[in-house]
Amino acid sequence: MLGLGEIRDLLERHGLEARRSLGQNFVADPNTVARIARLSGVGPGDRVVEVGPGLGSLTLALADTGAQVLAVEKDRALLPVLREVLATADGPDGPGAAVHVVEGDALEVDWADLLGADEWVLVANLPYNVAVPVVMRVLSGAPQVRRLVVMVQLEVAERLCAEPGDRTIGIPSVKLAWWASARILTTVPPEVFVPRPRVQSAVVGIERHDPPSTAVGPAEVFPLVEEAYRQRRKMLRSTIGRHVDAAGFATAGIDPQLRPERLWLDDWVRLATALAEGEPS
Repeated sequence: MLGLGEIRDLLERHGLEARRSLGQNFVADPNTVARIARLSGVGPGDRVVEVGPGLGSLTLALADTGAQVLAVEKDRALLPVLREVLATADGPDGPGAAVHVVEGDALEVDWADLLGADEWVLVANLPYNVAVPVVMRVLSGAPQVRRLVVMVQLEVAERLCAEPGDRTIGIPSVKLAWWASARILTTVPPEVFVPRPRVQSAVVGIERHDPPSTAVGPAEVFPLVEEAYRQRRKMLRSTIGRHVDAAGFATAGIDPQLRPERLWLDDWVRLATALAEGEPS
């Protein structure tokens, strides 16, 4: 696996540097990627999709578990060095066979076409600037991915895992809870990255579960959440009162004087259900 010296040598030899516009920070500590691979729980026979493999540090650690890895990289400039690094990743069919690299943007790729009908685990050091959109797009559009283990900025990790009353709860917290549960598995210091970021990172484990309702879906629930959180310090009656009247709040069992951070997913589902049932057919 790649250490600091190897990372710097690869970047220099290929005339590359981390691109801030793509949120790139390369992991330069073998112990960190080995720990993430262990936390992912993957092993022989598992199918792993990695978003943003970069120079291949984590990719090598995942291949070392015996899993088959599909690495999706957006930055075309990294593909030659990535393939060079991964040429020695041993698979059941010989060197380099454990990993398949494809060029693609996780926010645009056709996940159904890429993953097929098999079950997958997503493991990734996600670029800071697209971490939340990538997680949400995978959860909403790639049901084949049953589990995610992702390294993100600590502040983002706290938002994804937040519950009612937490200072970091917000729209991502509620949306993630529709599809899955999340918890912080470990934190990661800035020193393990090249370049070194100014913030701490964390590894988040995300496990899918059944949706909380079949009567309403994200199309009914999420707009309420988004509107309420646009003015999160205001009471619900002020932010979504034009959609949900007093009778709707009463039917849902929700105090209209509450602020959105006091509600959890089941509360929003009841509000959306009360709104849907109150609309004329």
